[in-house]
Amino acid sequence: MRKISTNRSLLIYILLCIVTCGIYGYFFIYEVARDMNEMGKDDDETTTGLLLYIVLSIITCGLYEIYWLYKLGNRIQSVGARYNVSIQENGTTILLWYILGSIFCCGIGAFVAFYFIMNNMNKVARAYNDYHENKVNLD
Repeated sequence: MRKISTNRSLLIYILLCIVTCGIYGYFFIYEVARDMNEMGKDDDETTTGLLLYIVLSIITCGLYEIYWLYKLGNRIQSVGARYNVSIQENGTTILLWYILGSIFCCGIGAFVAFYFIMNNMNKVARAYNDYHENKVNLD
C-alpha cells in the first residue's frame, strides 16, 4: 500500500500546464489513473492509463476524454462511498460542467470540472490513507 497524494490543486495544475506547454496535463492523467486504480483496486473497475487515454482520444477525436472524465467522476463517488466519504459530484456533474460550462461560461466550466475531480480525489485519498494507516497500526 502506498500513500496517495492529497494535495492536488487547480492553481498548481494550471501553472504547471502553462509552464510545460500542456505536458503536465498528461502527467496529471497518469497520476489520477494510477491513484484511482490503487484506491479502487477491489471494485472490479479499471481507470484506463495514459497511453490508452491518448490513443483512444486521438481515434475518437476527443470523445474518449469526455467518456473518461464521466467514468472517473462516477468511480470517485463509488470509491468514496466505500471509505465513508460523501461525494456530491458524480460523472454527470463533471460532464455538465466540462461541456456545457465550457460552452456557456467562456471555457471556465472545464476548470470547474477539474476542480471537482481534484477536490474529490483529495477527499477520497485522505480517507484511503487514514484507513490503511489505522489498519497497519492495528496489525
